[in-house]
Amino acid sequence: QVQLVESGGGLVQAGGSLRLSCAASGRTFGTSIMGWFRQAPGKERDLVSTINWSGSDTRYADSVKGRFTISRDNAKNTVYLQMNSLKPEDTAVYYCAADLRVPYSDYRKVGYWGQGTQVTVSS
Repeated sequence: QVQLVESGGGLVQAGGSLRLSCAASGRTFGTSIMGWFRQAPGKERDLVSTINWSGSDTRYADSVKGRFTISRDNAKNTVYLQMNSLKPEDTAVYYCAADLRVPYSDYRKVGYWGQGTQVTVSS
């Protein structure tokens, strides 16, 4: 049984930082595209960032570019999202995703989801 378990969410003041982790179990995702989506109340689930198997190709939504950094450790079957200079508009539930298919921004193309972790940024 495949599981993606996120951790690291919480409440932070604007300008602060959080680091999200997503640990996968049940199979290895060493050759898969992995990523992070987020969903704010009343809004669609949006792509935040993706990373290829080696970490050599990382992509970001324009809204987080320069502030967020995605990385992965294939030996630990884990993907990370370092979030700096957080803004109130970053408030959302963040979901780890594995086995993304093109177009990566289409959440219906995701093979596996984590349960989500809440990130709240206060002003």
